[in-house]
Amino acid sequence: MFASSRQLFRPAATRLLLAWAAAVCVPFAAVAASPATEPSASSGVNAQGSAAYRIDTFAEGLDHPWSIAFLPDGTKLVTERVGRLRVIDPQGKLLPEPVQNTPFEYVATQAGLMDVAVDPDFAQNQLIYLTYAYGDARGNNTRLVRARYSDGALSEVTTLFDALPAKVGGSHYGGRIAFLPDDTLVLTLGDGFDHREEAQNLGNHLGKTVRLNRDGSIPSDNPFVGKAGAKPEIYSLGHRNAQGIVYDSAHQRLFLNEHGPRGGDELNAVTGGTNYGWPIASFGRDYTGARVTPYTTWAGTKDPLLHWTPSIAPSGMALYRGDLFPQWQGDLFVSTLVEKSVRRLAMEGGQPTGEQEVLFESADARIRDVRSGPDGALYLLTDDENGKVLRVLPAS
Repeated sequence: MFASSRQLFRPAATRLLLAWAAAVCVPFAAVAASPATEPSASSGVNAQGSAAYRIDTFAEGLDHPWSIAFLPDGTKLVTERVGRLRVIDPQGKLLPEPVQNTPFEYVATQAGLMDVAVDPDFAQNQLIYLTYAYGDARGNNTRLVRARYSDGALSEVTTLFDALPAKVGGSHYGGRIAFLPDDTLVLTLGDGFDHREEAQNLGNHLGKTVRLNRDGSIPSDNPFVGKAGAKPEIYSLGHRNAQGIVYDSAHQRLFLNEHGPRGGDELNAVTGGTNYGWPIASFGRDYTGARVTPYTTWAGTKDPLLHWTPSIAPSGMALYRGDLFPQWQGDLFVSTLVEKSVRRLAMEGGQPTGEQEVLFESADARIRDVRSGPDGALYLLTDDENGKVLRVLPAS
């Protein structure tokens, strides 16, 4: 377990931070870029009214729903953070009984049952993937499991991966899954909140993404395979708490959003072996108002495509490829908790154009997840004790 290291990251300790940065296992250039000025949003909200829509309540009565996935027959699976996997039939009826044999261990603060993802070959193998917090208050982290789903029950539940080390605290688990076209998957992992400097340490999984084969084995072409002292599962590093990830097959790009502290929320394009800077470079401030770091960029790390300062608290993310809203084709949608909205990020050629639109504020709810459904609608999950699944359809 790690001791709390918050005191290392206070504005009076800038020299300590730079000395630490030079000593961690990931090499950096000796000279950083210029110190940060006052943070500001890298892209403003400058698009409005792109499409007329209505918001319907598709299902309700969920306890802090976290993720939604779609089965080929129109059934929806929804995780509740408290440890239940629920079934919604194609007509929007929430079945009263949770899915049997759903694994969960630790529920506290942000810990609990998180993502659900359907195997791309589900029609043949009936496999789904779940993430949840394993352990207890004395030591916990993120676990990935695979199971067979049939008739309201799971079977053959198999642990594929445990993030290490088990740490104290109930925050920053990451926990989102994205499938890549080479039969691998990428899983996001948080920095554990109190252990943020470990996001730069290749010897653990805190503040990383990992890439695995779908059976949990390690791909031989992972970027740190064979590197002394490095976990071979690691795909990228320098993340804080990534809770949205999506693969754009048309442009072969993997996008990830992550929470900053007070500001510095980020959208990143993730590539293997890349360092995304946390906590050496950030636009965010600590919750005390102090700077996390004097730098918004650092040599040897990758800058975000855009950032949100002040924070919007990005959660889920979807790439729209439906037919109901042709104006939104190919755009990214980022759900938010603090802003209580969904941000539409206009995309062109696999890149954000800088045009953003704030949508669905009329729901007046923290939005935990946004997904593009196979029917062309957008689906939203509200983060509440009486959480809902909302469906966004054209106004007409």
